[in-house]
Amino acid sequence: MGKVIAVANQKGGVGKSTTAVNLASCVAARHKSVLVVDMDPQGNSTSGFGVSKRSVDKGVYELLIGEAAPAETLQKTQFSVDVIPSNTQLAGAGIELVEMPHRESRLREGLAAIVPQYDYIFIDCPPSLDLLTLNALCACDSVLIPLQCEYYALEGLSELMSTLKTVRKKYNPYLDIEGVVFTMYAGRLNLTLQVVEQVKKYFGDKVYKTTVPRNVRLSEAPSYGMPINHYDPVSKGSEAYMEMADELLKNNGG
Repeated sequence: MGKVIAVANQKGGVGKSTTAVNLASCVAARHKSVLVVDMDPQGNSTSGFGVSKRSVDKGVYELLIGEAAPAETLQKTQFSVDVIPSNTQLAGAGIELVEMPHRESRLREGLAAIVPQYDYIFIDCPPSLDLLTLNALCACDSVLIPLQCEYYALEGLSELMSTLKTVRKKYNPYLDIEGVVFTMYAGRLNLTLQVVEQVKKYFGDKVYKTTVPRNVRLSEAPSYGMPINHYDPVSKGSEAYMEMADELLKNNGG
């Protein structure tokens, strides 16, 4: 049975899509079967794998509203990762879902038939705590939280933890924290070290040893529609995400 991991943080610009795309690709490079579900209307994970958002006929939107079966939404990529893409219609899905029965579990129900086909499924969440994110949190086994080392990141983290607590109580009692990952990491800055210290105090061994540095190649890769381990396998960014993939696999028994 595949493990479903939501990559979530309601703060924008912390490296959610970067982590979803590159971690998924690096896990696939370790000979695991991997699916990425793009729940962000911006569609960065979709384009990050070279899939054109404009050409998406059936994607996660159609899956959520029950107009397409999961098999119809799957797109194979050249990177050994399958994608359920986002398209522009997803932006309005939050409003449409409000009126629907079981509105918080539409994604879980939609994915149920294909979860057993994969070792890992990563859900890239939007930068907000809306119905799309709620669907992701109800559909997943655990949450991976990318965190930038700055003061405001800690504020956002407490809101996210409060949301996870509510989701556990109401919808998904087995929801676990996969881990916290530091992105855009600059170890020489005092503020970085202070944030790391506080997060470790709260999350303990859930904090990943692997950190992702600021890296130009990592920033360039999405514009070529390629994950970093294919765009520049020897870059610092690629090394970091391969290490993170190995850490994730080790935490989950290989």
